[in-house]
Amino acid sequence: MSYADISDVPTTGASERTARQDKLTHSGVEASHTMAKTDSGRMEKYKAKISSVGKKYGIDPALIAAIISRETRAGNVLKDGWGDNGNAWGLMQVDISPTGGGHTAQGGWDSEEHLCQATQILVDFIGRIAKKFPSWSSEMKLKGGIAAYNAGDGRVRSEDVDASTTGRDYSNDVVARAQWYKKNFSFE
Repeated sequence: MSYADISDVPTTGASERTARQDKLTHSGVEASHTMAKTDSGRMEKYKAKISSVGKKYGIDPALIAAIISRETRAGNVLKDGWGDNGNAWGLMQVDISPTGGGHTAQGGWDSEEHLCQATQILVDFIGRIAKKFPSWSSEMKLKGGIAAYNAGDGRVRSEDVDASTTGRDYSNDVVARAQWYKKNFSFE
């Protein structure tokens, strides 16, 4: 499957609620870019793994980095690899809760194996959204898949893909962060 260029995906960026987590006085794309930049130093140590996984799955490494930034602030908010009150594992927060994703954690929390598992989950959601909404543009299918990664494909019901995501801005924030990483953080 070929995916849209993340640079072409429309985005409104982070909501005020998400931006307040960093005590930012602005929201939107600028806030998302600020948070991505804040995480870039910590992201540096994962760069080679992210690039490898991106190539393996045909996903822009900038998108993987953006999910890592949104989910765990490049690992900064994890406790022994766990987040979401012990319901999610690793840099990309694979949901292991039986009432959520029900996945089994694979690999170390910052391993390439974990990134492969999480990226495969993302790819699966992009495919589900593409089948569910065949008339959507490739950009909207990608954005919908990102929203589904957070909320599940059953909760993506219209082009307002963030209606049921965390902060009601998950895909918009991730897309804006990915655009920052694509422009400012070179992946090999």
